[in-house]
Amino acid sequence: MNRNKERDADRLIEEPGGKVRLFVEAALAPDAKVALNDAQAHYLIRVMRAGIGDRVLLFNAKDGEWRAEIVEAKKHGATLSCEAQTESQTDVPDLWLVFAPIKKTPADYVAQKATELGVRLLQPVLTHRTIARRVNTDRIRANAIEAAEQSGRVTVPEIREPVTLEALLRSWPKDRRIVFCDEGGDAAPIAEALAGVKGEGLSWAVLTGPEGGFDPEERALLRSSTFVVPVTLGPRIMRADTASLAALALFQALVGDWRRSL
Repeated sequence: MNRNKERDADRLIEEPGGKVRLFVEAALAPDAKVALNDAQAHYLIRVMRAGIGDRVLLFNAKDGEWRAEIVEAKKHGATLSCEAQTESQTDVPDLWLVFAPIKKTPADYVAQKATELGVRLLQPVLTHRTIARRVNTDRIRANAIEAAEQSGRVTVPEIREPVTLEALLRSWPKDRRIVFCDEGGDAAPIAEALAGVKGEGLSWAVLTGPEGGFDPEERALLRSSTFVVPVTLGPRIMRADTASLAALALFQALVGDWRRSL
């Protein structure tokens, strides 16, 4: 029997975590042809054993999510044809994560989890106590894309180049508030600090520091800024990466899109 005829017309290739989704740069529309890059084609054809007639989900952060059929499968490439939109284009809350790179925890881990938690932008920041001063933004983006594919979102976070804390604050948009995770002072608990805040229509960022935290000069600079909201994350000292993810989760639960029903 012809292999194409053996395919279920509605079959979506799945992996243990769910349906296969791929981020692509091409425009998505009815009957649009999308050529996969070598890595995507290898994963789909060689690893997932997909073939002509199989279907996957595509998104490009502009045109929503689309079901697409494999119409060409070669040794070093594959072409898909868009069939129908399965999800319209939506966006995550206007939430940034500003984080100091951490030596013992690669930034790609933070990028993955922050993407799953619904961050719109990732900004590495270099503080006085930052040890890991080399940041591979291409690798961060690759991990953010993979997390977006896995988590079902139809957007990918913007990844910015590292800047110093002082430069960041000088150019900071004054209408965007910063949730400053300050474990060195008398900050209010995050739930108390965000009580009554309406997240819709507001722009926010979560800021976490490096190993050893912010130094006194940086803390004073942050606390002198009117757009900064100092908060504490509880009685225990957290690793910097743990603090980032805990603060994002609490923000989403208190102010963000975790409050919405599915």
